[in-house]
Amino acid sequence: MVKVESFKGFSGVYQIVLEGERKLATINLAPTVQVYGERLVKIEQVEYRLWDPYRSKLGAALLKGLKRLPILEGIKVLYLGAGSGTTVSHVSDIVGKNGIVYSVEFGPRVMREFIKRVSSFRGNVMPILADARFPVSYLPYVDEVDVIYCDIAQPDQARILSDNADFYLKKGGSTMLAVKARSIDVSRKPVEIFREEAKVLQSRGFKIEAIIRLEPFDKDHVMILSTR
Repeated sequence: MVKVESFKGFSGVYQIVLEGERKLATINLAPTVQVYGERLVKIEQVEYRLWDPYRSKLGAALLKGLKRLPILEGIKVLYLGAGSGTTVSHVSDIVGKNGIVYSVEFGPRVMREFIKRVSSFRGNVMPILADARFPVSYLPYVDEVDVIYCDIAQPDQARILSDNADFYLKKGGSTMLAVKARSIDVSRKPVEIFREEAKVLQSRGFKIEAIIRLEPFDKDHVMILSTR
C-alpha cells in the first residue's frame, strides 16, 4: 500500500511510504517530466517526485533534522550554484506557480543542460548565466528575495552569500549555505572550516539558526541556516 503524508509539517514537502520505506518527495510542478532520473509516483491523481538525499544537500538536511524550512509556497528564492538543477527543481515544486527561483550558474555548458532539463518546463525558474561573486551583474534580473540558497564550490562561500544578501535579501530573510569543507581547504579539519564559515556569516550580521552535518549523504558537508 502506498501512503503519502506531510513531512514534519513542512510546506510542500512530503514523505511517501513505498514498498515499506519512507521516501522524501515533492509534488511535480511539471507532470510527467523527470529532472535527474527520479521516480515519479501518482497518488489520487497527484504526481509526486521522489527526492534523493544523496543527490541533493537540501534533501539531506531535511532528513538530518532541519527544524525549519524557510522555502515556502509563493516566495522568491535566489539560488546560487544552480548546477544541473536537481535541488532547484524541488525548490521550484515547493514555491509553486506563485513563487520564483532565480537560478544563478557560472558554467555555460551546465547552464545549457539546466535550461534543457529544468527551466524549459518550469515557468517559475529563471536561469541566470552569471558569476555569483559579482552580484551586481544580475541586478536587472533579480528582485528582493525571501531566501538565498547557496551551494557553490568556492573557498569564500560565506562571503559570496553575504555579498548577495546585501543586494537581494529582504530584512528578516533567511539563508541556507551548503558548505563543502574540501572546496575550502583539504588540509584542515572540516569542523574548523564549518566554524569559520559560520563566523563569517555572523560578522556580516547573520544569526545562525542551525548547523547540520550531512553525513552519510554528503561527506564533510554541513548546511548552515541563518537569518538576517
